[in-house]
Amino acid sequence: MGEAVPGAGTAALRTWRKAPRLSSLATRIDAALDGARLDRGPWLAVAFAAGIACWFWLDAPWQWQGAIGAAVLVALAAQARWRSSERRAALLVAVTSCAIAFAFGVGLVWARSEVVGVRPLDGPRFGLVDGRVLEREERPGENRLRLVLALRDAREGRAVKVRVNLTPEQDRDGLREGAIVRLRARLMPPAPPLVPGGYDFARSAWFSGLAATGSALGDIAILRHPPEGGAFVAKSQRALSHHVRAQLPGSAGTLAATLASGDRGAIPSEVEAAMRDSGLAHLLSISGVHVGAVMAFAYALVFRLLALWPWLALRWRLPIVAASGAALAGIAYTLLTGAEVPTVRTCIGALLVLTALVLGREPLSIRLVAVAACAVLMLWPEALVGPSFQMSFAAVLAIVALHQSAPVRRFLAPREEGWASRAGRRAVMLLVTGLVIEIALMPVVLFHFHRAGVYGALANLVAIPLVTFVSMPLVAFALLADLVGAGKPFWWLAGQSLDALLLLADTVAAAPRAVTLVPQVGAGWVLLFAAGGLWLALWRGAARAWGLVPLLAASGAMAASQPPDILVTRDGRNFAVAGAAAGRNGMIVMRAGRSDSYTQETLAELAAHGGTPLLLDRWDQARCSADFCSFALRRDDRTWRFLVARSRIPIEERALAAACAQSDIVIADRWLPRSCQPRWLKADRDFLDRNGGLALHLSERRIVTVAQSQGDHGWWQPRSNPVRRYSTRPQDR
Repeated sequence: MGEAVPGAGTAALRTWRKAPRLSSLATRIDAALDGARLDRGPWLAVAFAAGIACWFWLDAPWQWQGAIGAAVLVALAAQARWRSSERRAALLVAVTSCAIAFAFGVGLVWARSEVVGVRPLDGPRFGLVDGRVLEREERPGENRLRLVLALRDAREGRAVKVRVNLTPEQDRDGLREGAIVRLRARLMPPAPPLVPGGYDFARSAWFSGLAATGSALGDIAILRHPPEGGAFVAKSQRALSHHVRAQLPGSAGTLAATLASGDRGAIPSEVEAAMRDSGLAHLLSISGVHVGAVMAFAYALVFRLLALWPWLALRWRLPIVAASGAALAGIAYTLLTGAEVPTVRTCIGALLVLTALVLGREPLSIRLVAVAACAVLMLWPEALVGPSFQMSFAAVLAIVALHQSAPVRRFLAPREEGWASRAGRRAVMLLVTGLVIEIALMPVVLFHFHRAGVYGALANLVAIPLVTFVSMPLVAFALLADLVGAGKPFWWLAGQSLDALLLLADTVAAAPRAVTLVPQVGAGWVLLFAAGGLWLALWRGAARAWGLVPLLAASGAMAASQPPDILVTRDGRNFAVAGAAAGRNGMIVMRAGRSDSYTQETLAELAAHGGTPLLLDRWDQARCSADFCSFALRRDDRTWRFLVARSRIPIEERALAAACAQSDIVIADRWLPRSCQPRWLKADRDFLDRNGGLALHLSERRIVTVAQSQGDHGWWQPRSNPVRRYSTRPQDR
């Protein structure tokens, strides 16, 4: 016999001891899944959504391929390891199906990006263009009009879709869908985030097929008028909006037009701000409240009317007929209000609810929410990273999970009691539901908008019943009465109800500490909060309480988040000193003015600053000339010295090099010579073109750039300027 290998027996013994432990762990997991009566449907939706999110998070195609391959390997490994074990059937099916759903999510959004994504223009364009009008969007509240045009880019030899803004004076009769127009336009590629954490319009434009946006200059010539009868839905929506605003002037009329047609273009900015700060902004977009109210009203109306006909009531199942009528009403309302993605998503969910009612199933369940989410993500997987999808399904999931919990079921169970007690229990439940919804939505709102209304639950306690049961029925009755010329009384009542809604919004928004401002929240903390919330909502049994651990940890981290010390915009023309670095001033900015109000608002949001910023040249710690400003910031144990360009006028290179050498950070909206070498960072035009906007955390000595969150996705187009000779004043040459 051959000589034994040293240590072989020990290794075999360890393997023998380890295998039962792994087997025992798998058995315990499988038993836990069986004991929790796991419903795989919702978790499949979670895995599907996780795959889509993973594609956005990962940077390069090889990483996307690796994610798909890893998921497939997990599914195959589960099949090979536990296929022959009947005791672990639940674990096998759960792991395999979730892995496949994850891989499918990655592949689906990747394919969607390749199919609908359009490469943006390679730079600014100015000139005369011919195009066909695809969409017309009226925005009288902003005193402008938007046209989406299909035109041919002669420089690149391809057809592109662009969006241009017009003034009311440029609007001519015939600028409707289908018209061929000629105009002089200034076009720009869709803008990436201004600073890290800002709104990523380039990503949104990529999935919308937009290659550029801009504005029209001068008169617009109509080369061919639109065909008669075209764009029936769009024209009907505009006609309905105009009719409503004509019958009910003022801010109340703009809200009524939104409820009737989905047209938000006429809502004044101050009304939108009040609704946002009071937590009522969701009432301005056609969502579950509006579509649900329309379909519920149609269901009740059809059911009651048909019940008056005994012959039909005895031969037909009225719930099925009423559900069909409600479905048609919901689809028509969705089409009339523009068939935007949020509205279509809501309509799909409502149709599933009606289907469940017809089949005698539970109308509101976690599985129904999962099916609706999967249906939407199959059509628009990119909606997952948008605030609309996240807020809608977070709210619905919170409502369903709350009302399916055992304590709530016991609290709402029918019992012998007076009407006052029953109404009191319903009111308490409505308030608790509002609070749960606010908690569920708060991380999403803070992540995307950096501000949230504190009293939204209390405001919605009044606003939602007011809009659902008073305002919307009155607007519907007024429109019906207008057919016979008798709608004036109903319009007056609708106006009074909407004025009450506006008064509520103004009162709540003006209350002390009505708005919470939070700087940029890390996506990881939001995902951790979502994981805890999903565990609480989807798991069953006592183990669901473990979901509170990540939820509370993420909440604490988000509450303790601090703004960056310095924010630099992608063009280098604006920057902000924020947070503790700005001291008692709160926020210090380079420039201010109406021309860059969007920039100032974005910087203020990400700095969590609600006041008026102080201009840099008025800061007592800054020394400014016509060309540069210099200042110093003390953070922890170090003093940071800054040099910020104010103009593009060339200066003597040796003087600039000396100033750079004495600075830690140099910020400029122009190219700086190689001789300019600060001690830590030179953020000039070349650096910003490659990396986008910046956020500097001085205490951590950390630089965050927009490019770090973009990867190789098609919508990110960093520019790389060629090296140019640094010019100086003629007398210095």
